Amino acid sequence: MNDAIKTLKSWVESSDNIVFFGGAGVSTESGIPDFRSVDGLYHQTYKYPPETILSHTFFLRHTADFYDFYRDKMLPKGVQPNTAHLTLARLEDAGKLRAVVTQNIDGLHQAAGSKNVLELHGSTHRNFCMRCHRFYSAEYIENSSGVPTCECGGTIKPDVVLYEEPLNQRIWQASVSAIANADMLIVGGTSLTVYPAAGLVDAYCGKKLVLINRDATAMDSCADLIIRGSIGEVLGHL
Repeated sequence: MNDAIKTLKSWVESSDNIVFFGGAGVSTESGIPDFRSVDGLYHQTYKYPPETILSHTFFLRHTADFYDFYRDKMLPKGVQPNTAHLTLARLEDAGKLRAVVTQNIDGLHQAAGSKNVLELHGSTHRNFCMRCHRFYSAEYIENSSGVPTCECGGTIKPDVVLYEEPLNQRIWQASVSAIANADMLIVGGTSLTVYPAAGLVDAYCGKKLVLINRDATAMDSCADLIIRGSIGEVLGHL
């Protein structure tokens, strides 16, 4: 790994338009479970499969059951940014990193100090009334019971992209643009199996595509540099 780390550091030093594209693996070191690993949410037993619970149809038809799962498993409680989040914020502050494109909904990049964060799947920190669009915090959802409702009587929905829902097109286009114009793309903590997000890698036109992940990904054959390991440990060398 030493030679790969040296190459990574050299490329970072010679770049000034880096984009980081990350997934659940970026936050597992903060104690947030991922979905598809052996111990992930999709391998645990619930009354309904998690993929069913986290769908638009289920939210509308079984809202109370949705919120039982959501409060228990999706709201980050007491978690803090890890080395990966902090390193990326430092690179942005140094003028190296131009954007973080994330599939995560935990807000840890912002908590670490990153400013240009493109949240493909939304955020648990934003919740809106489906009737009047009034904003509610994650703390309000956590401290509520049953189905949280607005003062107007409307149901409150987390601003997260559920299965069957489209991505925010403004965020998507901004992500495509950032990656297409990057002189270096670092992809970390994602298996690159979830579409359309995984397709963003195809927008990169440069010659410094770095994949950092514990396991092989679907895009390994396209990478200019592959580093197997913990995203926090690897980025901690920068």
